[in-house]
Amino acid sequence: MSLRVVLCTAPETEAADLARELVTRRLAACCNIVPGLRSIYRWKGELCDDGEALLLIKTRADRVAELSAALVELHPYDCPEVIALPLEEGEGNPAYLQWLMDESSP
Repeated sequence: MSLRVVLCTAPETEAADLARELVTRRLAACCNIVPGLRSIYRWKGELCDDGEALLLIKTRADRVAELSAALVELHPYDCPEVIALPLEEGEGNPAYLQWLMDESSP
């Protein structure tokens, strides 16, 4: 069982639509939206300071490439954040982890 938690920031006004689409396409079993994030970064030579939401996207490892492609397609940013973090085998509630596998299966 190989699972990932994928991090993606988005405008708060669009985060829920992104999450719904990922779950509808079964690219993710679940997306948590954490509002009120503040991101400070450099983009195209300028310092930016923006309010955002953080999506915590749970999926199978073998769906990450397709999930990433969907985020690039759907996301309003030119270069959306897509960072996949591994879940180690046996870390978590086995029933929940199995549910993640089942719900993010094609």
